[in-house]
Amino acid sequence: MNFKVAVLPGDGIGPEISVQGVDVMTAVCEKFGHTVSYEYALCGADAIDKVGDPFPEETFQICKNADAVLFSAVGDPKFDNNPTAKVRPEQGLLAMRKKLGLFANIRPVQTFKCLLHKSPLRADLVDGADFLCIRELTGGMYFGEKYQDNDKAYDTNMYTRPEIERILKVGFEYAMKRNKHLTVVDKANVLASSRLWRQIAQEMAPAYPEVTTDYMYVDNAAMRMIQEPKFFDVMVTENTFGDILTDEGSCISGSMGLLPSASTGESTPVFEPIHGSWPQAKGLNIANPLAQILSVAMLFEYFDCKEEGALIRKAVDASLDACVRTPEIQVADGAKYGTKEVGAWVVDYIKRA
Repeated sequence: MNFKVAVLPGDGIGPEISVQGVDVMTAVCEKFGHTVSYEYALCGADAIDKVGDPFPEETFQICKNADAVLFSAVGDPKFDNNPTAKVRPEQGLLAMRKKLGLFANIRPVQTFKCLLHKSPLRADLVDGADFLCIRELTGGMYFGEKYQDNDKAYDTNMYTRPEIERILKVGFEYAMKRNKHLTVVDKANVLASSRLWRQIAQEMAPAYPEVTTDYMYVDNAAMRMIQEPKFFDVMVTENTFGDILTDEGSCISGSMGLLPSASTGESTPVFEPIHGSWPQAKGLNIANPLAQILSVAMLFEYFDCKEEGALIRKAVDASLDACVRTPEIQVADGAKYGTKEVGAWVVDYIKRA
């Protein structure tokens, strides 16, 4: 198979972890006889500094013409600490999702046996937790009408029936592939938009009689994720709720540096770690590259290259078991490995497999 990949390293630790993702993809392609080409493009604060736009038209065209996008992270403190900034790095991420029509964000939450102790939750609660968070990505407050002056501000949380139907369809279809349990998360007791979500989900559920469908308010879902994470199989929700809940999911695995994601929809799919740009760690060779590497596994799996994805996951598991880990998940008195060293170990494992 021929892969044409757009690579968007972005800001902060993005360029460092991006290298590891590309190296892993190259190693897998060589091993399985695929060809791969990469085209690099600007985004985020880096793009603002260089061309004044967090998602330039040239970057959009590169992404649109690729088979897949391998994205890393955007964000910079100089924008975080300036609430009056008119152009922000995160606008580039939103623009990419909107322009590529990436309405479905797929975030797996799972645990690793050797890292159960890293979760702030009891090991018996998280051991065996394995579920998908499916987040609507191009609607809701993040894209609704906005207003701000010195005394008043608002964000409009609007959804249309087609937007809700298409993301719920993704949720039901993933549930059919897994354990046939779908949880629709909303705030239907307060929000009109959530009541429409629940109404449409109830209309669609009979078309999937094998799926057990339940409904949960977002505050209850947040609590249930901590109390009983193994309850969930597939969770589907709107943009804002999904953003919050999926970050909460990192507490289950023990590190945000272990969770990949895929964003899919009308055009080129994007594969990225869920963590941010962590600018304080930029250039220190301490960022965990495994979420980026696991995003590459999701990329292969998206194109039905299951063996390739499985090998990457096996290599990641082996690195963790061998305590080849970056500082935030390393065992006490364990050997010191940085971003580069972990990436190189995984690549070597793939080559020798």
